[in-house]
Amino acid sequence: MKLVVYIYKKFFTIFLSSLFFFVLVLCLTDLFLNLWEYISKNASVKQIMTILILYIPKAAWYAVPISVLFSTAYLLSDLYAKNELLAIFASGISLFRFSSPLLIVAFFMSILLFCFEDKIVVSSYAKKMSMQESVLHKEQSLNNSNIVIMADEGRIIWKASHYDEDSLSLSDVTVLFRNKEKSFLCLITAPYAQWNDDSWEFINSVCYTKNENGEGFICSKPKEEYLSLLIEPPETFRKNTTSVEEVNVKDAREYIHRLQKAGLPYAESLSLYYKKYSFPFVVFIVVFLAVGLSGKTRKNVLIISLALCIAAVVLFYIIQMITMLMARFGTIPPIMGAWFPVVLFVIISLILLKYAKT
Repeated sequence: MKLVVYIYKKFFTIFLSSLFFFVLVLCLTDLFLNLWEYISKNASVKQIMTILILYIPKAAWYAVPISVLFSTAYLLSDLYAKNELLAIFASGISLFRFSSPLLIVAFFMSILLFCFEDKIVVSSYAKKMSMQESVLHKEQSLNNSNIVIMADEGRIIWKASHYDEDSLSLSDVTVLFRNKEKSFLCLITAPYAQWNDDSWEFINSVCYTKNENGEGFICSKPKEEYLSLLIEPPETFRKNTTSVEEVNVKDAREYIHRLQKAGLPYAESLSLYYKKYSFPFVVFIVVFLAVGLSGKTRKNVLIISLALCIAAVVLFYIIQMITMLMARFGTIPPIMGAWFPVVLFVIISLILLKYAKT
């Protein structure tokens, strides 16, 4: 028990110090990347500081895996360098067994990191991005053009040349109705459509249906049975400005469901949704990685541990960036884009652990 307390005491001392350092680096990086724009837009010091404060939870979310990796690698390497593990190994305790308390902490930290991201990070990061766009005068319009969406499991297809958010209206709108077998039922066109509380009102609309022999079309006014189905909410037609990273898991799942229902591209959003689950798991993985990386040298332990950790983190994020891009363009499934780097580093960690000095 005393040994476990000793490990935890040293680990959390290093972890909190490294977490502060990495959060500071990320916040300063974000500041310097936008500093010239802040100056050119005459942003006040108060506004800049508020944006940085709102970014701290997101920076901490990014920094926790790096800090855990560094803390574990430095702790074990330092114990190696001071020969403190010789007695442990001599008593028959393996490196994996000795490191198991750190694995337990990492497991619970993974759960806490997921909850922290879902409850705090997404809201603070959304506020940060909203305020930053406002300060830099980069507000995005919700108006949209050249819209094509599907509704009611593909039985209703909408097409409009323009959607206006201020008036909640559609221009040059066409709606195709199909039956369950996806066969043609009717086509309604109108130069203008207005949203009225719970449905769309088509102005000067025309309905085209097949005649009895099916060889031609009949032009008439739309029937009420079709007009009653025009209830797709205005949010569906808005320009896509929602980021899965800025909403919690529940809202992200509902947002992706709306994209799928409307027939809009959703691969990128779905991969980001899976990343919400895979990224916290990295905390557990990096402990394995750190155990495997420890003991590689007895000299310059701090510098070597920091260099190895930075190299591992950079490699992980590069691989993750590549797989997320591949998932975005449909080259690989979205779930693979989020989880492949994690699985790969699990394999690398197990290999390093197998050949670690014990």
